[in-house]
Amino acid sequence: MNSHIIDIHIRMSETNASGHVSNTSYYIYLDDARSQFFDAVGFGSGEQQMSFVLASCYCDFLQEVFFGQILQVETTVSKIGTKSYTLQHQIIDRATGSLVAKAQSVVFCFNHQNKQSVAIPDALYEGLKRYESNNQFINPGT
Repeated sequence: MNSHIIDIHIRMSETNASGHVSNTSYYIYLDDARSQFFDAVGFGSGEQQMSFVLASCYCDFLQEVFFGQILQVETTVSKIGTKSYTLQHQIIDRATGSLVAKAQSVVFCFNHQNKQSVAIPDALYEGLKRYESNNQFINPGT
């Protein structure tokens, strides 16, 4: 299984009054992970006639995270449909290896000119297959 990994350096502005990272910041980390993942599979911004729309995103927060920590977001593909795909994310404390959060994103391909969802292009499908895994880090609704 291949996974796409990025580092996140926690900034003070991402913490809340309790001193730990605000849960809204995790969604920014996931957005960054998705953007860099799209680049890795050859479909970064402005490179194609279509774009990606986030249909859903869930995150389970497992441990507190604080200013100065370095996290890694590990992304894999758990499902590839005809127009959408599901990404699984593990957010890990780089220093300890502890799992601090797990998340799932469902993304679909969209043509903004036609205002319609579109089939996953063959080149993207092949890129997604490189990161495919049977792991389910999160099961929404459970």
